[in-house]
Amino acid sequence: MSVTAAEGFRAIGLAAGIKASGKPDIALVANDGPKDAAAAVFTSNRFPAAPILWSRQALADKSARAVIVNSGGANACTGPQGFADSHEMAERTAEALQATGLDFGAGEVVVCSTGLIGELLPMDKVRAGIDACAGSLSTDGGEAAAAAIMTTDTVPKLAVGEGNGYVIGGMAKGAGMLAPGLATMLVFLTTDADVDAADLEAALKHATSKTFDRIDSDGCMSTNDTVVVMANGASGTTPDQAEFTAVLTDVCADLARQLIADAEGASKDIAITVHQAASEQEGVDAARAISRSNLLKCAIHGEDPNWGRVLSALGTTQAAFESDQVDVAINGVTVCRGGGVGDDRDLVDMSDRDVHIDIYLSAGDAEATIWTNDLTADYVHENSAYST
Repeated sequence: MSVTAAEGFRAIGLAAGIKASGKPDIALVANDGPKDAAAAVFTSNRFPAAPILWSRQALADKSARAVIVNSGGANACTGPQGFADSHEMAERTAEALQATGLDFGAGEVVVCSTGLIGELLPMDKVRAGIDACAGSLSTDGGEAAAAAIMTTDTVPKLAVGEGNGYVIGGMAKGAGMLAPGLATMLVFLTTDADVDAADLEAALKHATSKTFDRIDSDGCMSTNDTVVVMANGASGTTPDQAEFTAVLTDVCADLARQLIADAEGASKDIAITVHQAASEQEGVDAARAISRSNLLKCAIHGEDPNWGRVLSALGTTQAAFESDQVDVAINGVTVCRGGGVGDDRDLVDMSDRDVHIDIYLSAGDAEATIWTNDLTADYVHENSAYST
């Protein structure tokens, strides 16, 4: 049930005509309370979309009662009118929900948009869509909401985690521009746990740092990336902070893997793990550099265990290692040993979708994994025609 798995949350997704295809393109998630703690992490792109600017303000007091999301238009790089449209979306959502008996203001509404950059939203359709969503909210509407936020996604992304007396639900969209400062990506999380805003924020920052910040489809950062979590305390359970953080991280990890699995044109999901790094951050930096090698991504698409491309990418980093002490294994076969030739590369079976590349630096005890995908002709085709 996605975001409606947690008690006290309702959602819906509908077609408002924003997309020319007629597919669902507007979603609403509402928190029925009793509490309204919220936290978010946003893109670090220096061209943040108008909804980001609005939502940062709305979440300044660490509370939220609803999220309104449209696909079919990013409302990014749209100037003052774009911000005014985001503000209006929040106002309209609050007014529409007030008519159903939920009493709160625009400042408690998070706004998100996804789609093509540089075009204003068709606000007549957005307004009508918001009104329709407010009147159609349901505890069974999580899957419909997840479908409505899709752009180039081929499937909705849903996840649910259960803690000791509480539930965390989540939905996500994203199939391209998956790169940190998050990874285009929108994620919405709900929980009926009784968690105060400070603990909720701490848990979210930890979870995103270990999951969404460690997927990297194509090295491109979106203007709209947002992860939002709302907690309403409806279960009456105040969880142990460590346990809550672990469950939230598991839900985020599930969604992150779904994002990579649906990456545009991908035929391989690639886990790049750096072992024996001097620090976790050096491991992350090394794995990310390797994940962004187009030469390697093309080789993996062709099921070629070309370990030389791993070393060449690793060699551009500042990670501590001695070049004659690095080993590389691909799907369990150590094809590079001591910076030189290892086992016969023909022993590597790359027929499965998942590919695991393990790099051993012999520089410490830290470890980090980045998930990425191969580079295909389908990816090039989809992104060459995206705005047409």
